[in-house]
Amino acid sequence: MSRPLSELHVAVLMGGLSSEREVSLSSGKGCADALEGQVARVSRVDAGRDLAQVLTDLKPDVVLNALHGEWGEDGCVQGILETLQIPYTHSGVLASALTMDKDKTKSILKAAGVAVPGGGLFDRHEVARRHVIEPPYVIKPNAEGSSVGVYLVREGANGPQTEVGSDAWTYGDQVMVEPYIPGKELAVAVIGEATGPRALTVTDITPIKGFYDYEAKYAPGGSVHKLPAEIPAHVFEAALRESELAHAALGCRGVSRTDFRYDDVKDVLVLLEVNTQPGMTPTSLVPEQAAHLGMSYQDLVRWMVEDASCPR
Repeated sequence: MSRPLSELHVAVLMGGLSSEREVSLSSGKGCADALEGQVARVSRVDAGRDLAQVLTDLKPDVVLNALHGEWGEDGCVQGILETLQIPYTHSGVLASALTMDKDKTKSILKAAGVAVPGGGLFDRHEVARRHVIEPPYVIKPNAEGSSVGVYLVREGANGPQTEVGSDAWTYGDQVMVEPYIPGKELAVAVIGEATGPRALTVTDITPIKGFYDYEAKYAPGGSVHKLPAEIPAHVFEAALRESELAHAALGCRGVSRTDFRYDDVKDVLVLLEVNTQPGMTPTSLVPEQAAHLGMSYQDLVRWMVEDASCPR
């Protein structure tokens, strides 16, 4: 941004329409609180279908997008901001849409030379009827984040996860089924433009109850974070390098977070997904990594606002 931060009116988008609404409200509150006193005015916007009109009336100088999940993270809100020509944070329309689609993300990353899991997309009713691949495997929605709707089918399971075929399932008729990769859960935050991204560090995540699900990610004490991760140096460097490569290949901007599994028995690192709207909650990984390197939460949020632009 060309104007001083202290002169800006910043609208923080939070809440939204997705299954990740509560996480987004927490992220948005943290970002808005961090901006108070740093900018001229902060408007906290619980984003709904009338978002275009709300922003037209507010006339903010910058939008900080703290939405997560469908509609807020998949290119839809980014398209509204592009249409209104308001500078905004994080990735643009194309990168947001691509990374929200796990299958398309895997295709691009595989072409870029990044190791990704096997498996593929399957009809959810077929997945509920039979094992479409050999257990152990993971079932996940193709276009959700925060481990919403994720199931682990363990080795020796008598049958598939029948909940995926129920009428209560609301995450689309096609689901991603991938082989379960044992070992460590790793995450890397990346900041910067697609042409010059910088990976921060590697976090080793140990969920308290055995699987890194929604509760493990966001409940206080749900997981233990070790940073920097105590892994072999060549794996550490590979995680940093592949996170930057993924950020660039997908055209991400601003802040992203890349998630990996590392099989420490077979010494195999596999990239699971890239998140273009990573959490900014009290238990989130990105602000924790930034703080480890000397960048406070307030500094990180300020950088995000200063990095905002349109088009993205």
